[in-house]
Amino acid sequence: MTAIGTLSPGSSGIAASPEVTGPDAAIDRDDALSNTATPTLVEGVKVSLSGAAIAKSAAVGGENSDIDNSGLPENIQQLLKMIRKIQKEIIEKKARMAAVMSDRTLSNEEKINKLAALRGAIAALNSGLITANLALSKVMNQSALNPDQNLKVGSLLTKP
Repeated sequence: MTAIGTLSPGSSGIAASPEVTGPDAAIDRDDALSNTATPTLVEGVKVSLSGAAIAKSAAVGGENSDIDNSGLPENIQQLLKMIRKIQKEIIEKKARMAAVMSDRTLSNEEKINKLAALRGAIAALNSGLITANLALSKVMNQSALNPDQNLKVGSLLTKP
């Protein structure tokens, strides 16, 4: 792994402290720091979660734990996760479209351009969703799932 944007004393934008030579200068500097550097208490960030958020965070294994615990073949599980991810992205793009539509600070031309970009992204996601659903259907037919497994796949598809 590489480090990006590391700071050296010369590139940090902070002036380097001058080096002090001699014990008397070090003592004077320590006395000056102890007089001026008094600790201050800073209040941290407070977070409050809704009941739904607490219930969701309590679910062990994350948002796809139901798929992981379904007992379905691995390739079907991966396709189900992919379908959920694409559906979630489509919902997010639609929400962004609504935000753009209601944003009064944008000119009509800016709105048109942003909406066109979002529509293009949604079209691409819909295409990916269709492809993933077709792949799931094909894998299900090849896997010869029992009726209970077919119902399980259907129920997992309907969950957001």
